[in-house]
Amino acid sequence: MQLDLKTIEALAPDQASLGAAAKLTKRSNWPRLEAHEKLDLLWGECQGSGSNPYRVVFDTADHGYKCTCPSRKFPCKHILALAWIGATTPTSFQPVDQTPEWVNDWLGRRRKGGTQPAQAPGASAGKSIDDASRPVESAPVEDTAAVERREAAQRRRAEETRNAVSAALDELDQWIADQLRLGLAGFVDACGERCRRIAARLVDLKATALAGRIDELPARLMSLRGEERPDAAIRELGKLVLLAKAWRAAPEDAELKRLVSTSETREQVLANADAVQVESDWEVLGEKIETRRDGLVSHATWLLDLNSGTPRFAMLLDFFPASAGRRSGAFVPGDRFKARLVFYPARHPLRALVAERLGDLPPRAWPAFVTGGASDPLSTCSDFRDSSPWLSEGPVILPAGVILLDERGDGWWQAADDQHGIALPVAGTLNQILLGVDLTATAAIWNGARLDLLASQSKMGRLDLS
Repeated sequence: MQLDLKTIEALAPDQASLGAAAKLTKRSNWPRLEAHEKLDLLWGECQGSGSNPYRVVFDTADHGYKCTCPSRKFPCKHILALAWIGATTPTSFQPVDQTPEWVNDWLGRRRKGGTQPAQAPGASAGKSIDDASRPVESAPVEDTAAVERREAAQRRRAEETRNAVSAALDELDQWIADQLRLGLAGFVDACGERCRRIAARLVDLKATALAGRIDELPARLMSLRGEERPDAAIRELGKLVLLAKAWRAAPEDAELKRLVSTSETREQVLANADAVQVESDWEVLGEKIETRRDGLVSHATWLLDLNSGTPRFAMLLDFFPASAGRRSGAFVPGDRFKARLVFYPARHPLRALVAERLGDLPPRAWPAFVTGGASDPLSTCSDFRDSSPWLSEGPVILPAGVILLDERGDGWWQAADDQHGIALPVAGTLNQILLGVDLTATAAIWNGARLDLLASQSKMGRLDLS
């Protein structure tokens, strides 16, 4: 597996791609780097701007490649960076004897050439890997006065943002009071137009995240039965009031800023010394992909800690334009791997980033978690709500139970051997094969009205429900 920088230079579509690849050659950008010497393959996962890393594979023999990023340049910067690392620091790759399923899928679909293709004359013209790897010249040192002016401008912008968000929350309080005064029945019937107007106003006042939540409220209400909508509406309006009050009490709180205005970058989270870090064995429970009204697709991947005595979850959240089409995820439901996760600061940390992936793991059953059991199957979710009452949903591990249908054909999770008949409604369309199957444990998302099933354990093994 011999690679040299001149080959990478020739493969690059332009100088800009080389420059972008140079910035990705740091080991911290790659939670996973592995190599199969006999197959002449390098592969890895490169962390982009979202939570789900891009999957990258490169054939060092014939220079074939594949990346899951949406770039229209071939090869993209991730391919070039992977090959660059292979040429300069091959010891960064962990040698393995087996290839992951996604690499096998690529190998099965490609036509591998028998020999390495020759580079066309002048293929490196106008491109220089030396220029791309040359460090950027340091900016001139600012004098004290310039530094003070810049910091003063930053403080002024931060104050202006706080004032704008505060004004947005004042308008939100007035809007909620108006909805209650006019009556919940009228609000449910006209929530689409009413929510759009206040959401647009919140965007103008820099409460962007809160505006997105309100903009999605009509769709959440319409997914419920008519008789359930008023109760769901009053619960959500109450959560918005609590969130506004909490922000006013602590406008610099990282979790509240994330829910009201803007989120931290990946770099800021990783650099936060107070961020919770957990190195453990994780299972991919499932994913939830939703197209939002603002034209973005929300892609949430739910993980379960297999070494924790009580249920511990992690959510990897990514956003991308709906116009880009469905993106290939870096995780498949049922995958198990060892990794170090860094959680976004929160009262009950849930959203996380994969800082380092430490290898795949063989299948195994879930541990016997300590939960509230059938007497309180939503006990874990209650802990989330107690610490952060403005949350709209939370993950749970349900005890033994079955999935049944009522007279309307709607699905319900029914606790097994429960004399009190505890049952919870299930969202979405159910696979008829699941009906009546004895489930020893089930992972789901509870939104206050419905269970969104992710996965179950049964005598037949793991069942993917997402």
